[in-house]
Amino acid sequence: MSMANTGATSRPNPAKGSKKLPYGVILGLTGVVLVAAMALDTKVVQIGSQQDMRQKSFSPEAYGAEQFPKIKDNILQRAVDAATLSQAIASDKKAAGEKYGVAGSVGPILPVKLTGTVVDRKANYNTLKVAGLPDDVVVRVQTGPALNGTDLRDATGTISFGQFTNQIEYQNAGSAINNEVKKQVLAKLDPDQLTGKTLSVVGVFQLINPKNWLVTPVQVEVK
Repeated sequence: MSMANTGATSRPNPAKGSKKLPYGVILGLTGVVLVAAMALDTKVVQIGSQQDMRQKSFSPEAYGAEQFPKIKDNILQRAVDAATLSQAIASDKKAAGEKYGVAGSVGPILPVKLTGTVVDRKANYNTLKVAGLPDDVVVRVQTGPALNGTDLRDATGTISFGQFTNQIEYQNAGSAINNEVKKQVLAKLDPDQLTGKTLSVVGVFQLINPKNWLVTPVQVEVK
């Protein structure tokens, strides 16, 4: 008696020949994958670069001390004689701003050098009578104790909002630069005792009213 061939074939057991990875190996592989992913998402920042400075805690005092000498040098190099600047403004205000100044929020910021006699002292500024300017052009120089505005911060066109984390830092940068003017330019002056004296001033003002200049100085000499 022969046994019938059922046609059935044996199938390999998928479990046979396979080995489960130890739990520790799995954890190790997972760690490698995570490290690789972190490496791909990591941005390399060069020490001393602008990105490096932004990642550090912002210090207005350090920023002002670093930037003011650069701003001062820039203004000293670009400053235009007051009489020349006044004539250019009277001829074509827009053209004068484009030629000599840097665009500001409400008007160009112009670098100027002038010599004049102090005729008045009010609040935080001294008014000067400047030779070569029309009688109806009033020149006021900020002498403290408070310095207003951000003209110095914006005077070179090299400092912009995008370099800071937020508006507060941007404003603090302007205030810190003004504080350096107090320390380095105005500390030795007694603004209440300047009336009648001649001053040579280099600074900047924002051109809003052509007949009213409010100059923030980077250099003041008493003659």
